[in-house]
Amino acid sequence: MIKAVLFDLDGTLLNRDESLKIFVDKQYERLFDLIGHIPKDAYIARFIQLDSRGYVWKDKVYQQLVEEFGFTKITWEKLLENYLNEFKHCCVPFDNLLVMLEELKNRNMLIGMITNGYGQFQLDNIQALGIEGYFQTILISEWEDVKKPDPQIFLRAADKLGVLPSECVFIGDHPANDVQGAANVGMIGMWKKDIQWTDVQGEYVVDDLMEIPAIIDQLVRGDIENHCIQLK
Repeated sequence: MIKAVLFDLDGTLLNRDESLKIFVDKQYERLFDLIGHIPKDAYIARFIQLDSRGYVWKDKVYQQLVEEFGFTKITWEKLLENYLNEFKHCCVPFDNLLVMLEELKNRNMLIGMITNGYGQFQLDNIQALGIEGYFQTILISEWEDVKKPDPQIFLRAADKLGVLPSECVFIGDHPANDVQGAANVGMIGMWKKDIQWTDVQGEYVVDDLMEIPAIIDQLVRGDIENHCIQLK
């Protein structure tokens, strides 16, 4: 029986690509007196390129930007500090996020999250989306000292929810870290489509978050039907 639904954050619930574009644009305007000798388009494009969709931490990104653009009025440490303080104000959810979570809550599903990243930074973003209260457990890799796709973090999440891995569905945008990582411990892995990946094969694939409750309903019905067959 499916009892719990777990989520990744970036690229699954948080539209990080759009959030980042908004942030970098605002950062440039905010710090124009210090970095404005570089054209805005060049700054934004290079930042996004170096960021590599979040897989490169911003200390490296800003060090590279300072070196390439020759910033002398601001250090990479100050740029990073600005990122840590301001990104949460630019968080954009994917469509239907709150409605989908309400639907799962109304179905009495346990809801959890496993996200790679830095603890307070990720928690700030979760709170900015206004969704923290929907989750019975939130595991952030820095605070857990283990990250996806390590089986331990998936097993730990199931344990915190008081369910078996086989009673969990995990939804994420990364085929290896999320979908396969969850499947490796016996969870059902569901892929949230992402334009970065074009050849992902999976039994459960969603494009819009509102597709999730219906799939959960199908899985629950299947469990009940199988149970009835076994009882006969």
